Amino acid sequence: MNSSSTSHFDAIIIGGGIVGATAACALGEAGVRVALIEARAPLALEEQQPDPRVFAITRASERIFRSLGVWEAMHQQGAFAFSDMEVWDAGGEGVTHFDCAELGESCLGHIIEPRFIQAALWQRLQTLATVTLFCPARFEGINILDDRVDVGLDNSQQLSADLVIAADGSRSPVRKRLGMETHGHDYRQSSLVALVKTSEPHRNTAWQRFLPGGPLAFLPMADGWSSIVWTLPTENTERLLTADKEQFHEELAAAFEHRLGTILESGEREAWPLQRLHAERYVIPRAALVGDAAHAIHPLAGQGVNLGLLDAAALAEVIVAARQRGRDPGSLAVLRRYERWRRGDNLLMMMAMDGINQVFSNSQSPLQRLRNLGLSLVNRSGLARRQFMKHAMGLGGDLPKHAAAREEIPSSD
Repeated sequence: MNSSSTSHFDAIIIGGGIVGATAACALGEAGVRVALIEARAPLALEEQQPDPRVFAITRASERIFRSLGVWEAMHQQGAFAFSDMEVWDAGGEGVTHFDCAELGESCLGHIIEPRFIQAALWQRLQTLATVTLFCPARFEGINILDDRVDVGLDNSQQLSADLVIAADGSRSPVRKRLGMETHGHDYRQSSLVALVKTSEPHRNTAWQRFLPGGPLAFLPMADGWSSIVWTLPTENTERLLTADKEQFHEELAAAFEHRLGTILESGEREAWPLQRLHAERYVIPRAALVGDAAHAIHPLAGQGVNLGLLDAAALAEVIVAARQRGRDPGSLAVLRRYERWRRGDNLLMMMAMDGINQVFSNSQSPLQRLRNLGLSLVNRSGLARRQFMKHAMGLGGDLPKHAAAREEIPSSD
C-alpha cells in the first residue's frame, strides 16, 4: 500500500465497502492513482462472527472478482455454489425450477458472507502501489472546481483529484453534500435474515416461496446450513425478532411449507426496513455515484450488490478509456457515458423487482391465478427459463469488460 503523503490523485473514492473497494481495485490495477477513504477499519477475519446476511453473487460478479485476482481467496474462505433454484407460490400450485445445466454453466451463482468478499478485496488493495488507503477517516468537505475536486478529511488532510466517486451507501453523505437528488418510496416491508440448519438437505438449491406478506428465501451454505431472507410487513418483524427459538423455528418451517423439514438450529436474527431509492443523476462534473449511493432495490432476487459491482466495473472502464485517449475523466461528457450505460439497466431491474413484489405480495384471487399460471408457463418453456436464468446470473445486457466471458475454472463445491 502506497503511504505517500502526495495529496493529488486521479480519483478519490469515498466508501471502502464491497463496491468502493472493487472500484479501487479495478482502477488501481489499471495504473490510476486512487485515494480510498473509509471510516471504519475492518476487523481481521478471525475476529469476526458469522454474518447472518449473505450475498448471492452472480456469475457476472464472479467474473469481475476473477479478473481482479480476488476470487480464489473468496472461494477458499467460503463461497458456496448453488446449481438449482426453485420458486413457488403459497397461493396456488404454480412452480418454476431452474437448473444451471440447461445453460451449460457449472452453477447459477455463489452464496458468500460479506466479510469474505471484503477481506479478499482489501488484501488485493494492499498489493497495489497506486492505491492509498485513508482509514479510519471521514470526509468533512468537498469543493468541486473547474479542473479538480478538493476533499478535506477529519484529520485535517487535504486531497484533490480529477473526480470523486461516492460509494458510501444508500444514505450517502457525499450525495447529499453534492445536492444530488433521489426519489423512491417505502415498501412497508422489512427483511429478516438469519442462518438456519434444516433437517433435510438443501440439495445445493436456492429456494424461494412467495407469501402474501413477501417472499421467503432459503439460500444454501456449507454443512447443511442456509441463510434465510424473509421479507414481511414491517409491523410483523419485531415479534419474530424477539420470539424464542422454538417459536421462531416452528413459524419459519410452516411459512416454508416444511420444504426442508424442521429447523434444527439458528443463529442471530437481524432485520432492516426496505426502501426503494434511485438518484435522479448518477453524475455531475467531477463526481459520480456507484452502488447503493445511486440505487437501492428490493432484495427479492438478491441483485443489489451485483448491480453495484457492475457500476464499479463500468465506471472504471470509462475512466481508464478516457485517460488512454487523453480526455479528462472527471468531465461531464466522460462521466455521462457511465450514467447512460448503467442508469437504464438499473432502473429496468428496479421496476422488474417492484412489479414481481407487487404481484406476488397480494392475496387477491385474480392475481393469484395469473401469477400461478405465469410460473407454470415459465416452467414449461425452455426459452423463458433460459432467459430468466441468464438475467438472474447477470449475463444479460451490455457488460463491462471485467464481467465479460473469459476462461473460468469450474467450481469444486
